[in-house]
Order: sequence, then structure tokens, then C-alpha cells
Amino acid sequence: MRRINVNTVGLQWDDTDPEGYRAASRKVSQDIGADTMAGSVYEVPPGQANCPYHYESDEEWLLVLAGTLTVRHPGGEDEVQAGDLVCFPRGPDGAHKLSNNGTEAVRMFIVSTRNMPQVAVYPDSDKIGIWTAEGTDNIMVRREAGVGYYDGEA
Repeated sequence: MRRINVNTVGLQWDDTDPEGYRAASRKVSQDIGADTMAGSVYEVPPGQANCPYHYESDEEWLLVLAGTLTVRHPGGEDEVQAGDLVCFPRGPDGAHKLSNNGTEAVRMFIVSTRNMPQVAVYPDSDKIGIWTAEGTDNIMVRREAGVGYYDGEA
């Protein structure tokens, strides 16, 4: 049995994350040998978020491990704290942004179904991202770049 402790696992920072979106993370699903589920641990410092407002083609669950997190969702904003579990359903009703508006770091665990390809929509910036299992066809585009089904075909 492969095991990881979400409270103590080491996290990594991405130096390319812009201000406002600096968070340490680790994809722990690979550590435990998961194939059909995805899971990541995040630590979000005060004044930061882990990603922009978005919704996905997969269901996601958020478990706050430490601290208080502000969750923006289609109905407004709510604070969730250590021990709170939240579900973001797939599609627009599950849109969310996870921000730390407090004074202490927030540690959280997010788990989701892992249907491939994965699709995320970013309503504030009108982008769509697609991620494939191999990563070779990953793309982030603005909706305005869309073309017709037969565009470019003979």
C-alpha cells in the first residue's frame, strides 16, 4: 500500500507563478499510484490564490486542512476553515477561486475525478484550457479563437 500524509508532505513552489497566484503544491495522486482520480495538496500564503476563477469538466472536492480560505463561487463568496469539505460540481455551477485573505497560510487538499481530456473554463478572462493524458496536445485559448467544425477541412 502506498501512502502519503497530506499534512506533512513536502510541497514545491513554481517561480513562474505571477503575484497573486503564488502557492506551493504537490500532485499526490501519482505518489499513491492513483489512475482515475487526481489529488493535490496546496499551501497558499496570505494575499495569494492557487489559480484564477474557473470551472471544470470534472467534479472537485476541497478539504481545508489548516487556516481559513475564501471561496468565490457563482453565488458569491464564503469562508471555509480547517475541517470543512466542499464539492465543486462539474460545469458552470462549480466555478470557484480559492484565495487566502487571512494572515496565516492555508493548507488544502483538492481531489477530483480524472476524465481525460480535462477541460477548464476561465470566465473572467474568457479562456478555455484542455489537458491530455500525455500532455502533447495541451492548449489554452481564448474562446474567440474558436473555429467551425469543418474549418480547414478539404
